[in-house]
Amino acid sequence: MTIAMPSKPDAHRRGQLSSDMIAAFTFAVVNVPQAMGHALLATVNPVLGIFTLMVAVPIGAIFSSSVLMNVSSTAALSVAIGVILAEVPADQKAEALVVLVLLVGVIQLLAGLFRLGFLVRFVSNSVMTGFLNGVAVLIILGQLADLTGYRSTFPNPVGRALDLLLRINQVNLQVSAIGAFTLGLIVLLLWVKSLRRFAFFIAIAAATALLAVLNIPALSSASHFAAVPTVGDIASIPRSLPRFSIPQMSLVPLLLLPAFSVAIIGLVQGAGVSQGTPNPDGRYPDVSRDFLGQGAANIATSLAGGIAAGGSVSGTALIISAGGKSRWANIFVGLFVVAIVLLAASLVERVPMPALAALLIVAGFQSLRIPQAVIAWKTGRISRAVMIVTFLATLAVPLQFAVLFGVALSIVLQMFRQSNKVVITQWVLQPQGFPIEQPPPAQLPGHQFTLLQVYGSLFFAAAKSMEELLPRVDHATHAVVAINLRGKSEVGSTFMTVLQRYGETLQKHESKLMLVGVDPVVRDQLAKTGMLEVLGEKNVFVATRQLGEGLNQAVAAATAWLDAHAAGQAQ
Repeated sequence: MTIAMPSKPDAHRRGQLSSDMIAAFTFAVVNVPQAMGHALLATVNPVLGIFTLMVAVPIGAIFSSSVLMNVSSTAALSVAIGVILAEVPADQKAEALVVLVLLVGVIQLLAGLFRLGFLVRFVSNSVMTGFLNGVAVLIILGQLADLTGYRSTFPNPVGRALDLLLRINQVNLQVSAIGAFTLGLIVLLLWVKSLRRFAFFIAIAAATALLAVLNIPALSSASHFAAVPTVGDIASIPRSLPRFSIPQMSLVPLLLLPAFSVAIIGLVQGAGVSQGTPNPDGRYPDVSRDFLGQGAANIATSLAGGIAAGGSVSGTALIISAGGKSRWANIFVGLFVVAIVLLAASLVERVPMPALAALLIVAGFQSLRIPQAVIAWKTGRISRAVMIVTFLATLAVPLQFAVLFGVALSIVLQMFRQSNKVVITQWVLQPQGFPIEQPPPAQLPGHQFTLLQVYGSLFFAAAKSMEELLPRVDHATHAVVAINLRGKSEVGSTFMTVLQRYGETLQKHESKLMLVGVDPVVRDQLAKTGMLEVLGEKNVFVATRQLGEGLNQAVAAATAWLDAHAAGQAQ
């Protein structure tokens, strides 16, 4: 009798599955309180953050191209939602949230279906660095009320923080003590490598236990610490799965623009996560399909009444560090969160609110992109200014407008750079070997052939910049200037005007302008605009498949013309 031993592939799959389950359980335990904190950032019932974990994480894992990217609640998305819902009456927030998250999902789904992943490249790193650092600061400042027990009436988080500093004597000492204890314990645990991944969970559990002990009637301090708010004081966690939510479509016109802003935040964040996390096979995920996965996750989440979800940097890092190997790690998360809610809801309700505030403050500090900010600062004045402006806009204006401002600023910056990015060099031909490239002469030399090479755009402002870089004609006579346009498949009308003016100036000084390596499409443009007649058809040399053929023809024609003029002067 022989016993069939399991094959190595089967054993490998079982080992991979067990690693995924361990990673999923770790994530669920740590992120249930964090998701509740994200819901508080969104100014809604903390339970809705848990519903997001149940639905968005597994759905995002199924439909995304990124195998390990965790699609769950994030602080940036939650802050954006909170700003939007701040204007909505309390009794309508739940209905508005359903419609808002649904619209976010639809926009992201359409972005994936229409393959719009390439648009992410138009959002500059400086803008995203300024925006995400601004969001991190807003997260930190937004938790000061729950951490200290003092609630300012100022609408802006920065104003509330300044108001707190002026009225520091009005903080609740008991609330602050629980918050400070949790904050200190999290920081301490993050220093211990073996406990780092469980730091949030251990700290929240310890703060909950400490509050329970301090509230024992036999203790003299019980009457004071009984006033410390808990999750149960804010909302009761239902011992059941989320119910189906019906969107109120009449709210769509009101929430469409804010939803667009939230969708952009989620897509940009998700693209950053997926492109920084290669799949196990070494390939990088398809950004457009990740858009689709996030859209599907948010549509499903909206029907469960949850908050918006997106690619989470911290969630993805936790899944990977906890041993996640495949999509199943994120799929199992939903199942473990369901088990926690059904079996341990009463424990979650005892979590102190200042403890959640401490957790979010640490998460806010972890979200700060200091190295990226240093790089943007040192890159140049434009990058530095864009980062600062976006950062201040994020702190000063509603978040949905700040991200739209950042995207618009990125596009304008891209257009500005491309429209002004032009360089002219001179190629000095050698009897043997390749030409020598050097800066063009400021003053055009007479009786010589000058070959200019143009790099960059030839549209709009760049064409005007090029005109300023061309050698001045002034006193030059009997000179030939050739501009190499090889690789320029199209030029703008401004460039045509520049050619006309420079060509006419050369003609007045008994000189001529040649165009070398001209694309057939550009030659047609020259013909249609009349520039071919102005320059002279014999002075335009079309590019051929053989490199340098048109240039050799231009050099021969220019040499013959210069020799003829020299011979005429000699006579």
